[in-house]
Amino acid sequence: MISMYGSSGRLAVSLILTFVSVFVLCEYVIYYPVILRCSWPHIETVNSNLPLRALFLSDTHLLGAIKGHWLDKLRREWQMERAFQTSLWLLNPEVVFILGDVFDEGKWSSSQDWEDDIRRFKRIFRHPSDTELVVLIGNHDIGFHNEMTKQKLERFEQVFNVTSARIITIKGVKVHSIMTSARTQRVLLQQHLFYYRVSDAMCTGVDAAPLDERYQLFQERYDVISKNASKKLLWWFKPRLILSGHTHHGCEVLHENLYPEISVPSFSWRNRNNPSFILGTFSRTDIRLSKCFLPEERTVLALYCGSCLIIALITLSHIKMFRRSLHLPNSLLGKHKTL
Repeated sequence: MISMYGSSGRLAVSLILTFVSVFVLCEYVIYYPVILRCSWPHIETVNSNLPLRALFLSDTHLLGAIKGHWLDKLRREWQMERAFQTSLWLLNPEVVFILGDVFDEGKWSSSQDWEDDIRRFKRIFRHPSDTELVVLIGNHDIGFHNEMTKQKLERFEQVFNVTSARIITIKGVKVHSIMTSARTQRVLLQQHLFYYRVSDAMCTGVDAAPLDERYQLFQERYDVISKNASKKLLWWFKPRLILSGHTHHGCEVLHENLYPEISVPSFSWRNRNNPSFILGTFSRTDIRLSKCFLPEERTVLALYCGSCLIIALITLSHIKMFRRSLHLPNSLLGKHKTL
């Protein structure tokens, strides 16, 4: 009997250690082997000028005080924090661009809620001083069209040191982040809303919009930039590459058979089972991109469910064995009394 109690204690310790190990795997370790599969696209160096390494992510949608449940905040923000911090440590980008919709409720947030959102953002996306972080404005950050106000725009600009049009030159690569702007030389163009397209019907790949969304028509001047504005911007900038967000899905479009646009999917499990980001290597004459997928939420949930099921089965099996061991001496004692 004593040995049975001893084995029960050892089993309990083993099961607890097993669950702790699964927890550490799902919440910390899993990000490393997944992100280690990613690498920077290679570009040949010219005159010892090393290319620029830039990481692009979009649509983090940090939940607010109105619609955000505390458990949803905790789960999805922890995922983004671990994914971002692991990516910084393993990939060491020189600049990180977040392509808008940083917050889910920036268009509604009170001053107090806004301060809380900013505090959480700075914790999740903390970065070393030698990595530059550039944040673009999205419709959820300041309001969509008629919801936008000067106060919402100014508080975003003050926190992130951005304007509605900004030109950044890093290692000779000119990046233009816009809402509106004037003509300049060929650049890397990025913004939250994407250029005019009818729908996502032409989008393919594992991170494209699901079929029930892919053929939905976009509303001009609301879901997408108008056709006329898109033509003018392409004519003004003649961009080497356009990067955008907004739909939470991946897509590649070639405008006028000349100007490639890539829609960057959402970085959050709340919007996608398989979030991702873009790794870009840039020189004055060349651009190379690769996509890096993060751990899938259903994989993590399957690991948790599978381990809990195994622990439950082992525990039930041990309880049954324990009850049998108690029943056997009682049965023998009853027979002995009968004799």
